[in-house]
Amino acid sequence: MTVRSYGFGAIALEAAVQVPATFEYRRASSVEDALALLERFGEEARVIAGGHSLLPMMKLRLARPEFLVDINDLHELDYLRLEGGELLIGALTRHRTLLESELVGRLFPIFHDAERVIADPPVRNRGTIGGSLCQADPAEDLSAVCTAVRAVAVILGPGGRRSVPMQEFYRGPYETAVGAGELLVEIRVPVRPNAGSAYRKVERKTGDWAVAAAGGALSLADDGRIGWAGIGLAAVSTSLAGYRRVEEALVGREPTDELFTEAGRIAAEDCDPLSDLRGTEEYKRHLAGELTHRALTLAAERARAAGGTGGKDA
Repeated sequence: MTVRSYGFGAIALEAAVQVPATFEYRRASSVEDALALLERFGEEARVIAGGHSLLPMMKLRLARPEFLVDINDLHELDYLRLEGGELLIGALTRHRTLLESELVGRLFPIFHDAERVIADPPVRNRGTIGGSLCQADPAEDLSAVCTAVRAVAVILGPGGRRSVPMQEFYRGPYETAVGAGELLVEIRVPVRPNAGSAYRKVERKTGDWAVAAAGGALSLADDGRIGWAGIGLAAVSTSLAGYRRVEEALVGREPTDELFTEAGRIAAEDCDPLSDLRGTEEYKRHLAGELTHRALTLAAERARAAGGTGGKDA
């Protein structure tokens, strides 16, 4: 028997674990080599780095790639740096690196919030931000985080380099804008003054996939009102970009508890959860609203404390 909900992490299978179907394996030596292999193998090729999402799906025959291209030797995609008012994150940057980075924590504490509740140390040591985003699981934490902070995905392929906003990066559950023969190489996050961000999650046990989660980011204008806001929710919808109404309700308003309560109410209305083993639709809507309220409250506190640095870990 199979029970499905949003997210591979919410799939329960009353069956013995299977083994993957037959596939060919190649280890890329450079970005150019990886692209050449992807072009050679075509649509049946998949990229693997940490493998913590792809390999379980292969064992359950939910994914059956004919070719795996290993990019673990592509060290040129493992970096964190500030450039032109943006935080640049290489696609091969590990979860542990993000969690331990003072720069990331100072500018975007929402990443630290999320990384602390992602799986366990072995997964965080090997898993990458690029792999998490390309899995496109609606219950995945960094997808909601990158949506909230309005990150931009940089994709490299035969046609050159192109930039895709996170709102357009996801085409549906397990589907992204990365096409055959292409590779996600970088994530760019704009740094805003007087900004704060936060992520809040409810899970059944430590490191589990979310029952529901919310990321909030905002910046404060000189008059103390909200000048910009971004929202990202996990595990309560197949879409990561359906919360424009919440964001519009925040901009130009004073960051009060009443406002964040209203924002939570709108988020609960606009999400689209399913009842499953983790909870009922009603319960998940309640969580979406409450976690949105909590994330925005903490984001505002951090924005007030941040001054002109763009963020501050709390």
